[in-house]
Amino acid sequence: MKLTWLGHSGFRLEIDDQVLLIDPWLDGNPMFPEARREEVVSGATAILLTHGHGDHSGSTLSISKAQNLPIYGIYDLISYWEESEGIQGVGFNKGGTVMAGDVAITMVNAVHSSSLGGENGPIYAGAEAGFMIQGEGRTIYVSGDTDVTADMGIWNDLHAPEIGILCAGGWFTMDMKRAAYAAKTFFNFKTVIPCHYKTFPILEQSADALIEGLPGVDVIEPEVMEVIHL
Repeated sequence: MKLTWLGHSGFRLEIDDQVLLIDPWLDGNPMFPEARREEVVSGATAILLTHGHGDHSGSTLSISKAQNLPIYGIYDLISYWEESEGIQGVGFNKGGTVMAGDVAITMVNAVHSSSLGGENGPIYAGAEAGFMIQGEGRTIYVSGDTDVTADMGIWNDLHAPEIGILCAGGWFTMDMKRAAYAAKTFFNFKTVIPCHYKTFPILEQSADALIEGLPGVDVIEPEVMEVIHL
């Protein structure tokens, strides 16, 4: 299993027979080296989108159309794009599980907001979500943008994820301390990878508080476009 951070909340996940692009915001992402775009999209099989905000969905349509990739995400937004943009989508909702090849993807709740930019203000984009991704005998929790929720304890009972990819930059989502609290209170992660940080000055720039709050857990601070072997 290979995981590559694309900056902000974007990841390329190679798992079982799939190469999944998660929230692949490339265009305009100050952390992403545009010259390496082809490495990201090469061999990709599907896109997973947690919600509509531009720092997550910004490159989704362009990649989907250029590479002919299906987009997995909340039903409302995906069905809208299927009609308006002609993309291939897999729209589902919280609590639902769908398959991408041999990989099972369950949509779980997140506490945030979700919209697309419009000429006259934000446009409704369904709801925000996270994912439990199961493959190669393991489960990864992708939090999407969220605060701590008590629901997390239920998801651990149901899915027992070993790996957590957690938003942790603060201001718009939980910060490093809150992410550490969520991980140690509700989950039994072996590995935690922070995201949604460093991108802008307003966000946290260091994962030190997450590392300090999770003794005994392998907290990996990702580097953009460096492969993490899990």
